[in-house]
Amino acid sequence: MANILVLDDDKGMRDFLEIMLSREGYKVTCAADAEKALNLCKKMKFDLILTDLKMPKVDGIEFLKRSRDASPETLVILMTAYASGETAVSAMKEGAYDYIEKDFDIDDLKALIQQALSKKGIKREDAQFIREVEGAVCFGRMIGNSKEILKVYTLINKVSATSANILILGESGTGKELAARAIHENSPRANMPFITINCGGIPETLLESELFGYMKGSFTGAHTDKAGLFEMASGGTIFLDEIGELPSVLQVKLLRVVQEKTFRRIGGSEDIKVDVRIISATNQNLAEKVKAGSFREDLYYRLNVIPVHLPPLRERKDDIPVLAKHFIEKYSREFNKEIGNISLYALQLLMEYQFPGNIRELENIIERSVALETSNIILPENLILQDFNIPEQGVQLNSLLASYERQWIAKALGKSGGSKTKAAELLHISFDSLRYRIEKLGLEEKPGK
Repeated sequence: MANILVLDDDKGMRDFLEIMLSREGYKVTCAADAEKALNLCKKMKFDLILTDLKMPKVDGIEFLKRSRDASPETLVILMTAYASGETAVSAMKEGAYDYIEKDFDIDDLKALIQQALSKKGIKREDAQFIREVEGAVCFGRMIGNSKEILKVYTLINKVSATSANILILGESGTGKELAARAIHENSPRANMPFITINCGGIPETLLESELFGYMKGSFTGAHTDKAGLFEMASGGTIFLDEIGELPSVLQVKLLRVVQEKTFRRIGGSEDIKVDVRIISATNQNLAEKVKAGSFREDLYYRLNVIPVHLPPLRERKDDIPVLAKHFIEKYSREFNKEIGNISLYALQLLMEYQFPGNIRELENIIERSVALETSNIILPENLILQDFNIPEQGVQLNSLLASYERQWIAKALGKSGGSKTKAAELLHISFDSLRYRIEKLGLEEKPGK
C-alpha cells in the first residue's frame, strides 16, 4: 500500500484528496502547512507527496527543496492554479516528478499518481540523482558506481601492474578503449606511448604497413622508410580494437610479434625487436570464430591471457544517472549552455530504455537533448530515443511503444503551445485519437510542454 502525504492549506482540498485517495487504496496523511509536512517527512516514509504550489510562508517550490533533505527518495507532484512553462521548469529543476493544474480531472490525477508510483523502478539512490550524482566513481576516464562496473575497476586495477596481454570483450559502445586506456594509465608503462588502431577500419592493403611499417621502395609510393605502430608503441601499449576483423595473413604476423617480440617491416630484411604490451578488444565471439576457422586458435590464446568483460549499459542501469550528468555537463560547456540537470521523468525514460548502442548511444542522446533544450534542465520532450534492435533477452514492447508515443505527444504539445488541436495536426492524427492516447498514457498536457 503506497503511503501518500497531501499538503494544502485549503481544508476542502485536503479532505477531498484524503477521501478520494483512501478509496483508491492508498494510505493518506494530510498537512495544512509546510512545517508540519516536513516534520512528518522526518518521522515517516512517504512514497509520494501531493503539494499545493501557492501557500503562505513556505510555497510548494521551497517545500520541495526542503523535503528533499528530509526524504530524498519521495516523489513529489505539485498542484497549482497558476500553471506555466516556468512553473514546470522550476518544479522539475528542484526534483519534482511532475505538476498538475488544480482544475484537474479526477481520472487524470489518479492516472498521474499511478504512473508516478509505477515508475519507482528508479531505485532510491537514483532518485537522489540531482544532488548525489557527484558521488560517482571514476577510474581513468571510465565513470560509474554500479556493482557491475566496480567489479571491472577491481579487475583492471589488478591486471594493470602486470605485463600480461589483455582481451577486452563487450558490445559496441561499452567503452572498450576507455578500459584499455585505464589499464595503460595505471600500469608501469603509463609514461610511455599508448597507440590505438582499429583493425576493422583500415583496408587490408594498408593495415600491414600501418602496423609494421615499410622500407623505401618496397612498393609504389614508398618514397622513404616508415616506422609502424608497433615501433612507435615500443616501451608502451598498443591497443588493437576490433581484433576479430584482422585478416588471416596478418594474424600470422601478429602471432610472431606476440611470441617473439620481433617483426620485419614490409620490404625489410632485418628483425626489429620491441617491448610492447598488447591489449585487444572485440565485440565478436572470438571463440566461435576460432571454431569456424576464421581466427587462429594459437593467436586467440596468446591475446586472451586475461579477459576483461565490459557489461552492456542495460546490465548496469544504476550508472545511467551519473553518466547522463557527466554528458550534460560536457555538452553544456561545448554548446555554451547552462543546463545542469535532467528532470526525474526524463531520467525515468532513460532508465526504461534498453540502449542497444550502450554508452555511446546515451552520449549521443544527451548531446542532441542539450542542443535542443531551451531551458536549464533536460525535459522529456527533448529526449529522442530509438531502439529498433531486439536484444537477446527480448523487449517489453508495450512499454517501449508507450514510452516512444509519450515522447512524441509531449513534443507535439510543446510545439503547439499546449493546443491539442494543433498537436493532433502535427502528429497527423485526429483530435479524438490524440485525446484517447493522452488518457491511455495517463498524460496531463501542459502549456509550454
